[in-house]
Amino acid sequence: MLTLYSYPELFGVADNNGYGLKVFAYLKLAGVPFEHRHLFDASGAPRGQLPYIEDDGMVVGDSETILAYARRTYGVTLDDHLTPAERNMALLVTRMLDDLYWVMSYSRWKDEAFWPQFRDGLMQQHPSLTPEALEKAKAFNAQRYHFQGIGRFAPPDAYARGLADLGVLADLVPGEGFVFGSQPTGVDAAIYGFLANIHFYPIATPLKAFIEAHPNLVRHCTAIHALIGGAAWDGRAA
Repeated sequence: MLTLYSYPELFGVADNNGYGLKVFAYLKLAGVPFEHRHLFDASGAPRGQLPYIEDDGMVVGDSETILAYARRTYGVTLDDHLTPAERNMALLVTRMLDDLYWVMSYSRWKDEAFWPQFRDGLMQQHPSLTPEALEKAKAFNAQRYHFQGIGRFAPPDAYARGLADLGVLADLVPGEGFVFGSQPTGVDAAIYGFLANIHFYPIATPLKAFIEAHPNLVRHCTAIHALIGGAAWDGRAA
């Protein structure tokens, strides 16, 4: 059986990273059977990044490469009916979500206004984590943000980037159904991966405030959450 390795759950979301949650949602929507294992340490993963999968001796990293593997190996047809223009749009949205990722991550590990809530949520739900380990991860992420560029932004400027990305999604996501019709496709799984990691968190970032102010984004997020068997967070430790 295919095994998905990704970061741990948080606040009722199956993976606290948008890329792993995208893969999780895609496999669920596609009906591909898999086992889900959580890791905190990505050092042993391909390229040192999560998520990755193992399947019959094959190890595959990178979320988009994993989805291509699932289509090829398991005959996933979620996107088979899309037109060339829709496929192009899906790719553009996927690349835009790469930008949103950095702002979302910045809000957790870099912005001192929200870092304590994120840290405390992780420690509450994953008691094996220590303050020292999380401070080490925070310092590591600070280096990543600096070299990527987002770490050199003041919070208002960083959030302006993410809010612009969310603004595009707010215009794209319909009030009913999904991006390309009545049934979800891969781009819906990708959007969910990031929206859920903002919407379901009880941390009042500017990104969360934007989503909450757009009923179409909330509806889309909660609809996919329900389709993949997502549960509400009950406030208790894992």
